[in-house]
Amino acid sequence: MTAVLVAAAAFLMTLIGGFVAQRTRDRRHLVLGFAAGLMLGVVAFDLLPEALHQAPGEVHGVPQALLLFAAGFLTIHVIERAVAIHRGHEGEYAAHSHGHHHGDARSAGHQGVGLTAALALVGHSVMDGFAIGAAFQAGTTVGTVVAIAVVAHDFADGFNTYTITRLYGNNRRRALTLLAADAVAPVSGAAITLAFTIPGHLLGLYLGFFSGFLLYLATSDILPEAHSPHPSRSTLLCTVAGVGFMWLVIGFAG
Repeated sequence: MTAVLVAAAAFLMTLIGGFVAQRTRDRRHLVLGFAAGLMLGVVAFDLLPEALHQAPGEVHGVPQALLLFAAGFLTIHVIERAVAIHRGHEGEYAAHSHGHHHGDARSAGHQGVGLTAALALVGHSVMDGFAIGAAFQAGTTVGTVVAIAVVAHDFADGFNTYTITRLYGNNRRRALTLLAADAVAPVSGAAITLAFTIPGHLLGLYLGFFSGFLLYLATSDILPEAHSPHPSRSTLLCTVAGVGFMWLVIGFAG
């Protein structure tokens, strides 16, 4: 039940991210930089160690959890390439910063791309909720740090869902509808885990896979987006602060 309550916090954070996207201009890079740091911290300091503990077996000399880690990273990379939703961050955010009419004129006829990207983020948010539930099954400490990272980066998810939907020429109502779906998704994912207990070995494999998924989002989506408007030392410091914060959280929780 704790997992569902935490997922409800992710629900609220996703909505906040979406609404901030409608109003924020020059400060979003700091929030996204911090979120990327949290994601990196939770992967390096908690998810991967727990995955290796739960699934220590090896395949051809490599731990199974690390094979799934690589598979998770490559899976989201291949999916993004296949459906062409990995944005050219600099060009599109430069256009977006001058107003929606620029983006709409440039991306006329590409509304479907925006919808595909937003739906992919919704699917990812379902996985976020599933990860929260699975992490709490692994233990309260793991669940807590995963929850903090997921809730923090769901702000970025909400922000991205609204922004990219509008960027490709979709109207505000459609963007808000997808934002609402993205907000509900982690609650649904967490609720699924209430129906069954995941065996330890499978849990380790899943955590390894999700680690790769999360690292890809942090390094290939969130960080480039944070630095694209105007790269700055403050953004970099926020990322380092996010990593440091997660180190402290895990240290105190342990």
